[in-house]
Amino acid sequence: MKILLAEDEKELSNALVAILKHSSYSVDPVYDGAAALEYGLSKNYDAIILDIMMPKMNGLEVLKTLREKGLYTPILMLTAKTEIEDRILGLDTGADDYLSKPFAMGELLARVHAITRRKSEFTPNLIKVGNISLNKENYELSNEKSSLRLGNKEFQMLEMLMNNPKCLISTEQFMERIWKHSAEDENNVVWIYISYLRKKLASLNANIKIEREGDIGYTLEEIK
Repeated sequence: MKILLAEDEKELSNALVAILKHSSYSVDPVYDGAAALEYGLSKNYDAIILDIMMPKMNGLEVLKTLREKGLYTPILMLTAKTEIEDRILGLDTGADDYLSKPFAMGELLARVHAITRRKSEFTPNLIKVGNISLNKENYELSNEKSSLRLGNKEFQMLEMLMNNPKCLISTEQFMERIWKHSAEDENNVVWIYISYLRKKLASLNANIKIEREGDIGYTLEEIK
């Protein structure tokens, strides 16, 4: 699972990154609210850990903007404040949970596990865009009349695209999330898998298509 960590205290951030990675999470650390908003909107995360007191934009502003933009990734708020009003404001703004500093690392891991588990429990097994459905249990891609099974990497790529229709997903994002690195000389592998997916969508007479945006990345668009 991939987590965005927004915490401006570098030492605490480093400690959190270490403990999360030790627990098999992939982590992107950022150190101010503006970066948290940018990463939160442009990346596909399973959870976001968001400190309230940050430079450039506070965590509540970031949270509010993410929710207004339609991002429903589970968010755990961190703060040194303990007043009940702050907890209520954060939860009312759309946070999934709230943890006050100082906290035990074990409690943080338990909270992260809880919000990601709730996400999986309430996330439907079928993703539908246009006339195409993607089954997350058996990797089956289908229309109303026929279906076919995707390979693991094909499924992960199409899942990212179908979860974010009309949103640009960069080649680097595919490499980082699916292949776990971003070596430029291997970026052509993304194009190869996009080609496979295009052929499979065409075979199902899909009314959606994968568009290339220059050398930057890809978007999933409806065929008009």
